[in-house]
Amino acid sequence: MRFVSSLPRRSATAVHVALGVQVLATAALAMFEQARGRRLAREISALGGDPHAPGAQAVVGAVTVFAVLMMVITVTLIATAAAYLTWLIQARQNTTRPGASALPTLAAWLVPGVNLVVPPVLLYRLWWASHPPADRHGRWVALLAAWWLSWLTTLALILVRLPLHATPGDASLTGLGPVELTAVTVSALLCAATVRQITRIQAAGAHRRGTGTDSITPRAISKIFTRRAAARQVHPAGR
Repeated sequence: MRFVSSLPRRSATAVHVALGVQVLATAALAMFEQARGRRLAREISALGGDPHAPGAQAVVGAVTVFAVLMMVITVTLIATAAAYLTWLIQARQNTTRPGASALPTLAAWLVPGVNLVVPPVLLYRLWWASHPPADRHGRWVALLAAWWLSWLTTLALILVRLPLHATPGDASLTGLGPVELTAVTVSALLCAATVRQITRIQAAGAHRRGTGTDSITPRAISKIFTRRAAARQVHPAGR
């Protein structure tokens, strides 16, 4: 398979940056939740939703900070998703042809239900199509499985565990804590590792094609030099 010249290195860098910002934003929200969230939730509940109730002005600053943090979280999630899909589409086009349809990739991630199963399969096929070293297959499968399990765990913690544990006596703003932050961080690190692996393999493949050494393996080069040395011994120079 022939790779196009524009490797998705910039897209990979954008993914890494977006993931880093997402983790930082999540950490900031988790810290706010632990330091002020529970008390703020109780204060807002006591006000009954009336912005003119006594004591409402005392929580304006904290509510503003919380609103800004939530906005940052939303923006970083959108930016991360856009950066990742851009990289994934470009990486797949490098193994097929420039301008190949992006619909399969978008459907794998955006169709409910499908996006719980198909994305790791798509990434596995992309890794194979990038012509990786055969001895790295086991490590790649382990990395891919760890990333996807961490991602599903993060979804379960945020979308399932937090609502189930939201009780009136344990009021909080988001329920975000150290466990959820750890899950987000691990998932982001593993996702970045999968992006880096595929990008490096495609870059190495393009470099070999650019230098014209793609079809010559180290073993073949060794055989060439061995034969030349044997020929010189049989026919010494000057005879």
